Amino acid sequence: MSIERIVHMMGRWFGILMLAACPLIFWPSQNAGADESGLSMPDGHFDAGSLNGGIPSFYKGTPSPSDIFGGTLAGEGALLCRAETSEKDKKGEEDWAGYEEDLDTVPDPLEDINRFFFQFNDRLYFWVLKPVSTGYQKVVPETLRIHINHFFNNLFMPVRAVNCLLQGKAHAFGDELTRFYVNSTVGFGGFVDIARTHMGIKPHEEDLGQTFGVYGVGPLIYINWPFLGPSTLRDTIGSVGDGFLNPVNYGVDETKYLAAGKGLELVNGTSLRIGEYESMKKAALDPYIAARDAYYQYRKKQIKE
Repeated sequence: MSIERIVHMMGRWFGILMLAACPLIFWPSQNAGADESGLSMPDGHFDAGSLNGGIPSFYKGTPSPSDIFGGTLAGEGALLCRAETSEKDKKGEEDWAGYEEDLDTVPDPLEDINRFFFQFNDRLYFWVLKPVSTGYQKVVPETLRIHINHFFNNLFMPVRAVNCLLQGKAHAFGDELTRFYVNSTVGFGGFVDIARTHMGIKPHEEDLGQTFGVYGVGPLIYINWPFLGPSTLRDTIGSVGDGFLNPVNYGVDETKYLAAGKGLELVNGTSLRIGEYESMKKAALDPYIAARDAYYQYRKKQIKE
């Protein structure tokens, strides 16, 4: 069986699973908070055990849960671990209220809609993406999955390189060109990250959303897209622009193979991160707020670097 045939079959089965899950995703839960995803809580809120940082990397530029929560919130613990104070501690409540006023948060005028799609993405992750990625994880050895991840990372070099240039980071631009040349040749087409392991040259994770931010464009408003996860209006426009720099969109002629390739990238990447999101979601009192603020702080940190 040819490789194209295998990729086509994987894309087709992934699409069938996605379509089959849609009725389940919108089906009302009869036992609120009883399942792993902690859904259907009163007043549009969610159980503390249900935090989805936008589901892992649905599009290039979306940080994984480990990226968002791993280090960015080390100094923002109050956003994730907001303790409930008793009525007896009025002074503590007043201090916290004053702290909240000073927090730098992203405007969220579409919160009701965003919360709805947050719940949709949460169910999509637990009911479709995680089971598929878990099965994939059991079949494909971890070493091979890491090499596949390197391959896709190498393909996205034009997005990183162009944005390094637009931001005036000449050294980083040179690093990206060097990485691509080395990994595409002696790195077996990008499957092995020789530039990082043997030359110490790490990728520079730059995108058009960050470029806009460097030149003073604010996030505008927060948007939680179905399937794609957390973003802002600025980053959404940036991701569309980055799509024109993505060689995958030009190197594959047929839509079915393009969809299969993107599905493989998604499932492969998620299989390398299963458990990270689940271990961190329990820290949030309001998962939606935690994911929104974590994404915003993460993107601010990226822009400053």
